[in-house]
Amino acid sequence: MSPDFSKYKSDLRIKKVNGRHYIYDPIRRKDLVLQPEEFVRQLVVQYLLQDRGYPFNRIRVEMLLEINTRRKRCDILIFDQEIKPFLLVECKAATVKISQATFDQIARYNLALEVPYLVVTNGLETYCCSMDHENERYDFLGEIPKALVRG
Repeated sequence: MSPDFSKYKSDLRIKKVNGRHYIYDPIRRKDLVLQPEEFVRQLVVQYLLQDRGYPFNRIRVEMLLEINTRRKRCDILIFDQEIKPFLLVECKAATVKISQATFDQIARYNLALEVPYLVVTNGLETYCCSMDHENERYDFLGEIPKALVRG
């Protein structure tokens, strides 16, 4: 699965101040130092908002988690209509290869959350899987789920 995140580049707000580049995070409503992973994260946020239909108020970025008494931050966490964790995204810089260690990292985060969907991406390679926590298995999907809309 390879969503074209690059088509959202024009939606990113990047500026240069005193020789440093900053990127605006619409979820946290602030400018952040532009790092390669942050660039990918903001492209994914735009994709989730525009293509997948997730509302701003259900997305958290860099949310603090406690895992085995250790504090960690997950990249992107989306909540469902009942405000339960629904989809967890781990972003890496485009130069970072997606590896087993990346999947292990998101799996550790998911121990605390038990979300039904996990996404791992470096902006070039993207993997999404649905989790079956009861049977301790997962299935890779062809696309990231769209937001559920009440009908």
